[in-house]
Amino acid sequence: MSAAAQNPRGQNTMLFVDNQETTDPRINLAIEEHLLRNEQVVEPLLLFYINAPSVIIGRNQNSIEEIDPDFVRENQIHVVRRLSGGGAVYHDLGNLNFSFITHGKEDLHNFGKFTRPVIDVLQGLGVNAVLRGTSDIFVEGKKISGNAQYASHGRMFSHGTILFNTSLENMLRAINPRQVKIESKAVQSVRSFVTNVQEYLPKGMDIVSLRQALLTGIFGGENIPVYALTDTDWEQIREIATQRYMTWDWNYGRSPAFNMQKSEKLPVGKLDARIAVEKGRIQAIKIYGDFSGQQDVAGLEKQLAGLRYDREAVAEALANTELEPYFGPLAKESFLNLLF
Repeated sequence: MSAAAQNPRGQNTMLFVDNQETTDPRINLAIEEHLLRNEQVVEPLLLFYINAPSVIIGRNQNSIEEIDPDFVRENQIHVVRRLSGGGAVYHDLGNLNFSFITHGKEDLHNFGKFTRPVIDVLQGLGVNAVLRGTSDIFVEGKKISGNAQYASHGRMFSHGTILFNTSLENMLRAINPRQVKIESKAVQSVRSFVTNVQEYLPKGMDIVSLRQALLTGIFGGENIPVYALTDTDWEQIREIATQRYMTWDWNYGRSPAFNMQKSEKLPVGKLDARIAVEKGRIQAIKIYGDFSGQQDVAGLEKQLAGLRYDREAVAEALANTELEPYFGPLAKESFLNLLF
């Protein structure tokens, strides 16, 4: 029996949604949300997408603590929060993502129902893929796919990643604190737990070929029914992206409250910053140390309170502020490096 006959709903003809090859993670997540909230078709929908380099943050995570801000900024990696829970994941052009959107939510938490069609196709390609734990797909003891779900107003989606030929080094650098020194042995450690499925697929198969094999396998042949997005759909998708996935308030501001301590020995003396952050903004900051400034640092602390906890935002706020009266001859870059 074909995978199509056993689609995740077990009834109705599944429809494929073509995202027109967009690799903008903000648009792809907006497509997914649009299909969830605005489309009320009874048929299950299947969406595939490939994202440009990005860190996709779980709904309830602290974005700031999940990424290396320097690496992310220097490599122009998108940081985008998704609707579903779970952990942060790294996407790039070597990562194939799939999403099943269904009417009704009786299958919420039943990851096996949605990963089964994917696993069946991989096994048909000679890959020994299995569901391990609640929601992960493993091959030969290594993880190739993580999955998460979200439900709203009687509909749900179950989405997951497939590591095809993702840069594991960039993944390690992007979603680890920058204090961790990345060495080759660290990458090897990651390789002992996760892997790219390309290593197990027939030689010469690229990510586009894998997507086509999944489509053909899931739909049981080359005749794939398509749910065509209209101009109106795209207008709504762009509106969702603009109002949510392209905003700092969603991607960073939704982070839970947290406190941090940053300290460093600098030429002016030791600086110790205690920072309270809520909704992505500095609620309070106290700076201690053995520096010899002439001006009370409380004035600087007051100036920083209320700002986004974001290097560019703080740099802009301090553009016309002299730090020497507070600390002595301290470069602004050094101060920013301390805070971030």
